[in-house]
Amino acid sequence: MKAWYQCVICFFFLIAQLASAQTNPKREFRGVWVATVQNIDWPSKRGLGTDVQKQELINILNEHQKSGMNAIMLQVRPSADAFYAQSREPWSMFLNGKQGLAPNPFYDPLKFAIEEAHKRTMELHAWFNPYRATTDLIDSNTSSNHITRTHPEWFFTYGGKKLFNPGLPEVRAYIINVIMDVVHHYDIDGVHFDDYFYPYPGKQSLPDSITYKQYGQGYTDINDWRRHNVDTLIKVLADSIHHAKSYVKFGISPFGIWRNLKDDPNGSKTYGFSGYNTLFADARQWLKAGWVDYINPQIYFPFHYKVAAYENLLDWWSRNACNKQVYIGQGVYRAMEDREGWRDKGQLPRQVRELRKNARVQGSVFFSSKSLTDNLAGFQDSLRTEFYGYPALPPQMIWLGESVPTAPARLHAVRVNNKVQLTWAYNRNRPPGVYGYVIYRFKNSEKANLDRPEHIIKISFDKTLKSYTDATITGSGSYKYFITAIDRLKNEGWPSKPAVIYLKK
Repeated sequence: MKAWYQCVICFFFLIAQLASAQTNPKREFRGVWVATVQNIDWPSKRGLGTDVQKQELINILNEHQKSGMNAIMLQVRPSADAFYAQSREPWSMFLNGKQGLAPNPFYDPLKFAIEEAHKRTMELHAWFNPYRATTDLIDSNTSSNHITRTHPEWFFTYGGKKLFNPGLPEVRAYIINVIMDVVHHYDIDGVHFDDYFYPYPGKQSLPDSITYKQYGQGYTDINDWRRHNVDTLIKVLADSIHHAKSYVKFGISPFGIWRNLKDDPNGSKTYGFSGYNTLFADARQWLKAGWVDYINPQIYFPFHYKVAAYENLLDWWSRNACNKQVYIGQGVYRAMEDREGWRDKGQLPRQVRELRKNARVQGSVFFSSKSLTDNLAGFQDSLRTEFYGYPALPPQMIWLGESVPTAPARLHAVRVNNKVQLTWAYNRNRPPGVYGYVIYRFKNSEKANLDRPEHIIKISFDKTLKSYTDATITGSGSYKYFITAIDRLKNEGWPSKPAVIYLKK
């Protein structure tokens, strides 16, 4: 093996779990939820023109790019309606002011969002609410072809909303078809669910006893049957997604407590509401069965909180990951709350430092976009100056596919004014499987360690890219550049031969 290869591959395939323990890991999931329901994050209000909607989203993505984010969780189906054109459901009222009303001038918001996110080297995970059908009971807010009108027998009313009845087989089939429409027609990187399965408990009992009598044979406990209904949806959907597109990731963001230790010896040292008992969401089972690629628990609690301490839940989820990935959901919106733990404005930075110490945790997702861009408690500043100052690739998911994409055979560097122009090419056609590139820069005297993210000057998701101008270089001396290729799952191949350039004063 040539000497220059021996230099650059030092620790090159260090696994993501070990990398996550670094102060600034090269691989880390850095996500943010962009909520559309009730116009929480985007669009800022209903009925904006197409150009304004687009510009608002561009501004949001630009801000998150500056903060080092590499994933956007975009809510595309807030209430059995759509933020995308290729849908069997009507356009969302949160987009254009009236359900069923298409953008004018026409555009496809999801397609636009994917393209703009990818330009900024951010994955786009399509965030679905599987069971919520309406956010209120105002008939005029649903179009005549809304599913609650065409199939009213599929729904029950609870907590001032209409919800799909998870116990009906036809409901599960419909929801899977809705989501698979997006998987088939859009270039998404992931499918994402939040914590809304069966509804959060209210004063009334769930009105599904008749469905239980009809479909609950073999279950003496209605709660076990309810969990089975959700499990079945998750399992079939996972199989469907990976059969259609093996690289599309499937992740869920459950409530932060699975079960309490007092109720289950496998539970966490907590004393609060649990997703297992009240939402009938058995997230631990989904991990054990391998149905999800990542779990993203919403640990919106501070350190040392008596009911549900952040440090206890961080440890519990990491120990129950079953070799899948764990990204911690962090509630940035809570940063300004005048309550236990949150009066400490260093709470969120401390949480990031703590999760990075855990080799079984691979990143964070923040709720929500506006809380970050409003810089609550200065947390966006912390991300930019301390935590996310260097770029990061998403963690590898080798169970979805593992490859070693071929680097370009020819990398050249020339000085153009005070910049360096890089060009590259393959000896023949670009090999299949190449999705983008990573470019590294080192001083020529340095040992080239590609596991150090501070040497990354460019990540691109554009496989057609053939050149890049390095405008950040300063001073004089000699430098060397390397380029690697990445595939769709962000697996990284061997580096190219170096391109060396000498800059005079």
